[in-house]
Amino acid sequence: MNKRILILASFLGLTSVIIGAFGAHGLKEVLDAEQLQTFEVGVRYQMYHALFLLFIGLIDKISEKTKSTIFYLVFVGVIFFSGSIYGLATNDLTGFDFSKIALITPIGGALLIASWAILLINFLKYKEN
Repeated sequence: MNKRILILASFLGLTSVIIGAFGAHGLKEVLDAEQLQTFEVGVRYQMYHALFLLFIGLIDKISEKTKSTIFYLVFVGVIFFSGSIYGLATNDLTGFDFSKIALITPIGGALLIASWAILLINFLKYKEN
């Protein structure tokens, strides 16, 4: 499981840098300041959760079951949260109306919150030797 977590963490980190650079340079001329700021929120949360997964993958004080649960919550949460934000911020540039699926943004956020809550619960239950 650790290898999968670290691979996803690396992938999310890599793509957040690429997407962020694309937003800062490629979209600067076609999006207004508010849309760019919204786009940046998606990038920032994707990177936060890449770093979160690196931590999860490297720490040994979390059970494999907890790591697996956090992995899937973050994976789906980032897709729903950041992915929908990318779509909403660039809505005017595409033929698809992302506002029709805007409800997945808070669902993604809730999944990300749940992943952190599970980590907190894990640490509250942790007994030091």
